[in-house]
Amino acid sequence: MTTSHKHPVRRLVQIGLVAGGGFLAYRYGEQALRKALLYLSGAGWARRSVTELPVAWRVAGRFIAGESIDDAVVTTRRLNDEGLLVTLDLLGESVATPEEAMAARDQILDLLERIHTSRIDANVSIKPSQLGIKLDRRLCLDNLRELLIRARQYENRVRIDMEDSSLVDVTLDMYRTLRFEDGFDNVGVVIQSYLYRSEADVARLVEEGAWVRLVKGAYLEPPAVAFPDKADVDANFIRLMQGMLSEEARENGVELAVASHDEVMIQATIDYATRHAIPADAYEFQLLHGIRRDLQMQLRQDGHRVRIYVPYGVAWYPYFMRRLAERPANLWFFASNLLRG
Repeated sequence: MTTSHKHPVRRLVQIGLVAGGGFLAYRYGEQALRKALLYLSGAGWARRSVTELPVAWRVAGRFIAGESIDDAVVTTRRLNDEGLLVTLDLLGESVATPEEAMAARDQILDLLERIHTSRIDANVSIKPSQLGIKLDRRLCLDNLRELLIRARQYENRVRIDMEDSSLVDVTLDMYRTLRFEDGFDNVGVVIQSYLYRSEADVARLVEEGAWVRLVKGAYLEPPAVAFPDKADVDANFIRLMQGMLSEEARENGVELAVASHDEVMIQATIDYATRHAIPADAYEFQLLHGIRRDLQMQLRQDGHRVRIYVPYGVAWYPYFMRRLAERPANLWFFASNLLRG
């Protein structure tokens, strides 16, 4: 990797990105900073500037297990030894060619094989755009079928992550094709509480007895489709959580993963489960690798089932930028390391 010290103009650009973030946070608040970082997560010029920084990988390494399957297995085994479950994610999204989509599929097939042979406790999360959904729906479906066949062979599961709002309909349609037409009972989906439509989506998923991860949402969305205010996103998160822990949902076989580091959301889940005598093994909390280790262990010690979302791979830039957007403290940590060189 070439260091930015050899390219003073790029070095100025890199420092400018961080300084600009600081100005946005000071002048317009954290919401403006979040929007800027989410924009940068998809900007090729920013990716090239940031990924050449050795310090960027040092900081990203807090959130990412490493670049290889071996790294992912080592991290998973350590977490399993601490009583934590894992979902593994091969980083990468929005492939440009069918060949790239099939290469990603093959890497995930290898991952499922390694999970089985290594005897670690982990399932797999995938992004539809990594498997070609933006190129050809049939290609993505075929890739998913191969993954689910392999996962079923090893009594494992695959969850289809939700990406930006333009992909929600096609993602849910593919999920239903796989589950109800193809008969895969080892496939799950994700619902984002910042989308207005999610309440209706959850109502249908409750009827279907789905395996669902509930998140707030981490993409840049317009106010026409998503709540712009955090308070509304939070209130919807709680409504959706309660709907998927309701008696009807549990009778239908809904399995809920509450995925948030927001302690208010976590406590709301615990309080609701306590009031309705819902056993702790009826749901699980999911937290991101490298963030709030204290919270992960406290929940585990309190008797809750906890699963850690562990990403790995070389295509780490978009994921890294979304983590910076979620917690401004991560950006300041990045900035302090950048200025130290």
